[in-house]
Amino acid sequence: MKIVANQVLHTEDKKPIVYDLYYNDTETPKPVVIFCHGYKGFKDWGAWYLVAEAFAKAGFFFLKFNFSHNGGTVEQPIDFPDLEAFAQNNYSKELEDLQRVINFVTTKNSFTSQLDRNNISLIGHSRGGGIVLINAEENPNIKNVITWAGVSDYKGRFNEGTNEFDQWEKTGRSFVENGRTKQQMPLDFQFYKDFKSNEERLTIKRAVKNLKPPLLIIHGSEDPTVSQEEAKTVNQWNPKSKLKIIAGANHVFGASHPWKENTMPQELQEVVSNSIEFLK
Repeated sequence: MKIVANQVLHTEDKKPIVYDLYYNDTETPKPVVIFCHGYKGFKDWGAWYLVAEAFAKAGFFFLKFNFSHNGGTVEQPIDFPDLEAFAQNNYSKELEDLQRVINFVTTKNSFTSQLDRNNISLIGHSRGGGIVLINAEENPNIKNVITWAGVSDYKGRFNEGTNEFDQWEKTGRSFVENGRTKQQMPLDFQFYKDFKSNEERLTIKRAVKNLKPPLLIIHGSEDPTVSQEEAKTVNQWNPKSKLKIIAGANHVFGASHPWKENTMPQELQEVVSNSIEFLK
């Protein structure tokens, strides 16, 4: 298996995107899987590398990447050394980043012989689930889309009308604590303003109802972060979608960061095997 880690996708006037590639080094073009992390996430979190290896072993060309404003840097792609970038992140930027990655794999490059540019599938975890759903609805080149513990709605997460929201609007910046690193992670009010300016595009319900590619929704029954009811709601919006509830699984399907084991937790193995079966 070939692993090409911490490559940098430079685009003029845009922050760079750091990405990893996993694939079997053969001349046979392989179907592409692009993985999008969630809020306060990054490509090297926990057991994601084992996920990438499993897809490569199953014959896929697997790409995972950091969103350009996720708080990581080219020099330090793990965790959040650049909190000012984190403060400037929003859904529109994440959609733009994903499209930049798709454009990269669909144009001629040094990996062209390794991948099938006409067979691209998207997987999104948590907040990234909404991003892949919106992109897959907009992008005719996407063959399949899968959400893992994905969200069904962005608007409700702003808690409009609360004292907390009013204070955010007044000061222009709020903070959320990262439970693991204990960093106070800033969120600038531009995040909400960008959402309001692009609300129709950023409405997941609209995207799912108009989605053409096959959709698999995977969720843990014990997810404390995103309720399994959101998965069921997304499933109802698209009658052709498939829903898989993983019994006993939490938001990260039993994994944690850092992940020191050589194998995935059982719940995550179930997620991966269901996803590979769906894509094949």
